[in-house]
Amino acid sequence: MDKQYLINQLKAFADSYHISIDEDTLGAIISKSSFRVVPKGEILSSIGDDTALAGMVLSGLTRCYYIDHDGNDITRGFAAAGYLCMDEGFFGYTERLCMWEALEETTVMFCKTSDIRRMIRDNIKFKDVWITLLEKAMQYKIYRENGFLVENATERYLHFKKQFPELYSKLPQKHIATYLGITPESLSRIKRAMREETVE
Repeated sequence: MDKQYLINQLKAFADSYHISIDEDTLGAIISKSSFRVVPKGEILSSIGDDTALAGMVLSGLTRCYYIDHDGNDITRGFAAAGYLCMDEGFFGYTERLCMWEALEETTVMFCKTSDIRRMIRDNIKFKDVWITLLEKAMQYKIYRENGFLVENATERYLHFKKQFPELYSKLPQKHIATYLGITPESLSRIKRAMREETVE
C-alpha cells in the first residue's frame, strides 16, 4: 500500500475523532505494520489466542463476541473503519477475551502490541494521542454500562440506532439483539411495537 495514502487515511480517521497526530508519528506506525484483506465470515482471532498483534480496521466491519456456556455468541461490540480491533493486548491482557470476525470483506492494519506500547512510552506526542483514545474508550464503556443499568431494552435499541446509524443499516438483527442484551425475538417485538405506535 502507498505510504502517503495510508498516512492521509489515518489522519482523516484521527481528525474525525478530533485527535491531533503528526505525519511522522503516523509514518512510524505504518512502517511497523502489516496489512491484510480479510474475507467476509473469517475469524481473525479466537478466545485464548495470544495478544501479540492488534489491528485497526481501514475498511469493512468486524465484530467481537463472547461464547456463553450454552454455546451462544454474545456481541460485545463492532469495529468499523477507523476503529481498533483485537486490542486486548493494549490493556494488559495476554490472551484474547473474545472472538473477532469479519462481517464483510475487511482491510486490517496489524501491528505488534509491544511496538505500540513502546511508542506510547517513548513518544510524548503519541502518548497524548493514546490518552485521548483511552478517554474515548472509557466514555464508550460508561455509555454501555449506563444502558444496561438504567435503560430498558427499547431505550437501548433507540440509542444504538441513533448513535450508530451507519452500523444499524448493515448489521444482521441477531447481532444487534445480542449487543443490546436481548434475543432476536425480543428485538422483533420492540420494532413491531414501535411500528404500531407510529401507525396509531
